Amino acid sequence: MSDKSGYKPITARRLQRMAAVLARRQPGIAVALEDVHDPHNVSAVLRSCDATGVPDIHLVYDVDEPPELSTGVAAGTQRWLTTTQHPTIDECYERLRAEGKTIYATALAGDTLDLYDVDLTAPCALVFGNESRGLSQAAIEGADATIRIPMLGMAESLNISVACAVVLFEAMRQRRLAGLFDGPQLPNEEMRATLAGWLERDERDPATVAQADFDPASFPLVWPRTQPMPDAPDNHG
Repeated sequence: MSDKSGYKPITARRLQRMAAVLARRQPGIAVALEDVHDPHNVSAVLRSCDATGVPDIHLVYDVDEPPELSTGVAAGTQRWLTTTQHPTIDECYERLRAEGKTIYATALAGDTLDLYDVDLTAPCALVFGNESRGLSQAAIEGADATIRIPMLGMAESLNISVACAVVLFEAMRQRRLAGLFDGPQLPNEEMRATLAGWLERDERDPATVAQADFDPASFPLVWPRTQPMPDAPDNHG
């Protein structure tokens, strides 16, 4: 139910969860997808990005048509991510390099680095390709390096959305150990503006951003939704 302003009310728990999630976003890492056409795969990648603190997704479609996203698989996470579409892989790479990111393309063959030997705490972009064709030659040759997930069974590769999840959770593991989730990685002004946009997208009053506390410690890294937030005056959200 909305109030007289037309916005839905928001609880302290909901507001603080949104602020703490934003305070843990990792602008130093991005994901790029080249011609991934299955909507379930793209949606699952979005969900993994949100879960691991990756804020930016870059999509390149110069062969396949962009798919209609599966809202069920994405679980609404597209609302909390910034998605940018590029006409070519070259333009995508130009943008990522302008942001100071090292570009790692995922590949099965060639001179590839083992995922677990790569430093993912430094600014980087992780690039994944089409379900059947993999990455284009231009995407592989234009990257700074190629990486692979070690496979010890008969299968040569993982589904693209699973592969992306494996890589992103390794990046999250490294970044947690490095303390990159212990404090905000974004400027306060940018977090406030982003949170105001999130609130509007969530049909909440963006003015309530003034009540947000961008301290990750105010909402634990893992906190079950069924339990009240510590010290929250309102824990019914």
